[in-house]
Amino acid sequence: MKKIVVIGSSNVDTTMHVKDFPQPGETINATKITTAGGGKGANQAIAAARSGAQTYFISRVGQDEAGRFMKSQLEKYGVSLDYVKETEGVSTGHAYITLSESGQNDIIIDHGANYELTEDDILNAKDLIASADFVVAQFETPVKATIAAFKLAKENGAVTVLNPAPAIKDIPSELLQYTDVITPNETESAVITGIRIASDDDLKKNADKLHALGVENVVITYGEKGSYLSNTQVEKLVPAFKVKAVDTTAAGDTFLGFLTGNLNSDLSNLEQAAIIASRASSLAVQKLGAQPSIPDAAEVNKLMEK
Repeated sequence: MKKIVVIGSSNVDTTMHVKDFPQPGETINATKITTAGGGKGANQAIAAARSGAQTYFISRVGQDEAGRFMKSQLEKYGVSLDYVKETEGVSTGHAYITLSESGQNDIIIDHGANYELTEDDILNAKDLIASADFVVAQFETPVKATIAAFKLAKENGAVTVLNPAPAIKDIPSELLQYTDVITPNETESAVITGIRIASDDDLKKNADKLHALGVENVVITYGEKGSYLSNTQVEKLVPAFKVKAVDTTAAGDTFLGFLTGNLNSDLSNLEQAAIIASRASSLAVQKLGAQPSIPDAAEVNKLMEK
């Protein structure tokens, strides 16, 4: 079985459901408020586990009810808790989401324990990372810890996947030199490259800039339009599956978890893995919540057979 290690954030998501987003200075009513597990790292770990991979998660939570809730969610979906550390004196991360009736969202994050993740946490998991097929990280935890993890991964032959979210303009070159695959969405890619994406041609310009920064394999997720793949073997936009979106929270995380869960270690099947990941994401956006919306491999495969 494929072994995936995810380094990243654990957040409890509080979602305020609204008809539409408020204008500056406007007060509106929420139609309801819901709570679910979230955090890009936790979402991606759960998606990888749901795709059928043996999945380990390196993260920090607080010694609080939210932390216990997050650990129970991860365990329920089959993610190993061996390297999820409870942190004294700090709260579990929390995300506050506004969700419109059209299925779009905006998110404000209180990082909490996520920012307590250290290089020592990575070194404590060095044997795990050395045995992994894929190592995945985002930017909701400290970059120094990610660099340490990716360096260990590359020393031991694992494929590294960086989801640069939230985007930072100047990604450390040390991190990029250890990154095999980078997976921004179109907004994040534009922040990193300085090239706004307004057309399909701009996707190629962005991919070329990301290659110039030192990453060989680029996957730019493009919302309802699909995902743009770029490496020496493939250069194309893979269309998304058309569905009615209810909640886009964790759509990108679902895509990434299923992408890594289905990729060959030599990335020879990047296009097919992206198609499967797109199908998984199309299922996720049809349900409310981040982690509760992530489908399993059987659901995805059933639709892929049609």
